[in-house]
Amino acid sequence: MRKWIAALFGLAVLTTAGIAHADTPPATVPGNIIDLTNWKLTLPVAAEDSDGPAEIEQPELATYTSPEFALTETADGVRFRATVDGATTSGSKYPRSELREMTDGGAAKAAWSTTSGTHAMSLRAAITHLPEAKPEVVVAQVHDAEDDVLMIRLEGEHLFVEHDGDNLGDLDPAYVLGTPFDAEIVAENGRITVSYNGAEKVDAAIKTTGNYFKAGCYTQSNTDQGDEPDAYGETVIHRLNVTHS
Repeated sequence: MRKWIAALFGLAVLTTAGIAHADTPPATVPGNIIDLTNWKLTLPVAAEDSDGPAEIEQPELATYTSPEFALTETADGVRFRATVDGATTSGSKYPRSELREMTDGGAAKAAWSTTSGTHAMSLRAAITHLPEAKPEVVVAQVHDAEDDVLMIRLEGEHLFVEHDGDNLGDLDPAYVLGTPFDAEIVAENGRITVSYNGAEKVDAAIKTTGNYFKAGCYTQSNTDQGDEPDAYGETVIHRLNVTHS
């Protein structure tokens, strides 16, 4: 009798779990994978009402998808793609499909200091495609009010952290395209640290204000570098979290 009850109970648990799993809706837009509440998106396509690139903000961003910002075929990540002939911002000659950190549900631009509080961005990502003539892509950044402060950058097979044009530390000297990795950038006490697959790789004294995080695909090439117009950079982000304390 006890065996029969146990077997019946086990079947009930299994069936309930199966039903719960079946009722979980599949991801259909990038906003189902990444919490986009406090982000805006810059695209490598021209805006309809200005000379710059198109920007997608909340609430539209929550359900937005396009060829430059879409789910992967397996719906387990968000693909960011920027062709080298794409529209660029006024401060750069290179195109991007990239998220910019915001606050207040996407209504205001984030701006924090490396000397006050603790600010962290963690992501699980992969770089999946590079332009041919200048094979370079940036997947994550800290930016301040004037310029980029720190970048996670791939040049060919060399994945590293850049600051003011200098290599602050190697993450992977022989990175293979499509390989997922975990990275975390933490800013506090006037320093920025970068960890790669759980190991700290960079610890640098950097004091800046007006900072914000960026993540996606910032392709570091254009047709002036010898790349064909349809050459592109591409990244996939599976997880993206930002915290401030």
